[in-house]
Amino acid sequence: MDSRTKRRLSAAELDALVRGALGTGVRSSEELADGFANAVWRLDLEDGRQVVLKVGPPPGLRLLTYERHLLRTEAMVYRLAEPAGLPLPSLLHAAFDDPVLGGDHLILSALDGVPWNQASLSPAEEAPLRHELGRHLARLHTIPGTGVFGYPFAGLTGPSWREAFLVIVGALLGDAVHYGTRLPAPVEEIAALITAAAPTLDEVVTPSLVHFDIWPGNVFLTGEGRDRRIQALIDHERAFWGDPLADFITPTIFEEIREDDPLVTGYREAGGTLLITPGAEVRADLYRAYLYLILLVENGPRQYPEEAYARLRDLATSSLVRSLDALRVP
Repeated sequence: MDSRTKRRLSAAELDALVRGALGTGVRSSEELADGFANAVWRLDLEDGRQVVLKVGPPPGLRLLTYERHLLRTEAMVYRLAEPAGLPLPSLLHAAFDDPVLGGDHLILSALDGVPWNQASLSPAEEAPLRHELGRHLARLHTIPGTGVFGYPFAGLTGPSWREAFLVIVGALLGDAVHYGTRLPAPVEEIAALITAAAPTLDEVVTPSLVHFDIWPGNVFLTGEGRDRRIQALIDHERAFWGDPLADFITPTIFEEIREDDPLVTGYREAGGTLLITPGAEVRADLYRAYLYLILLVENGPRQYPEEAYARLRDLATSSLVRSLDALRVP
């Protein structure tokens, strides 16, 4: 997303917003440029705290359909996951349809760790962290839902996981048509392949809370060497109610789920159930296809710099072809 579509707030506006929410002013601010949908600032407050302010895009700005009310999804996850013992920043304040901003915002406690993707770890150093991450995912998936599958705040839901998933994918393919996204197969063919494989989704009868964006940039680490641990999971905007298996797709992006992955071992040791059955393999291919479609279609509203996006687009395209080919196998 072009940065010009983000909210622009002056120092005075930031101060007024935080004073109204937390009762203290802003000493200094730094806008963080990593996000594409939300505007994000790290703020030093007059009372000594450091916080992160996330401000949603203007209500009239078109994003992908599933991205409607992103911060409401994120606030839901914080409220449900913190009591479950997940490592998270603290949600200090949430406001929706703010009369001044005309939109949504969250204020979170700031983290003092570093994102995993900036830590330069060896495979041996990553193994215990993947094991720990698996344990956290097992805890996340125990959070009870209300019986509805999908993205409730985006209006993409269904009474069964199959129905909800087909609604979700249909909306994303509609976005692809709207933005003129180049896909490796016609939209109608992709929809038909996914629909034909969708009966395997009926194996999922209980909605679990799924992050679906667990990549190293959304996992903060603290400590050094053998004492390094996961400090927090962040950016829960893509979360939905669905199949726990889907949370193994992003951490293994462009690869397969392996039985010997410490992520899988940690998940099972913490009580998570992960069975790599023929049906689960089909479901995994469906979720991979969905993820790779997101990576391709989201360039429509976000307009990534070509030099930075070209490699990811090529990987997503070739990986989507493999996933679709796997779904073609009878």
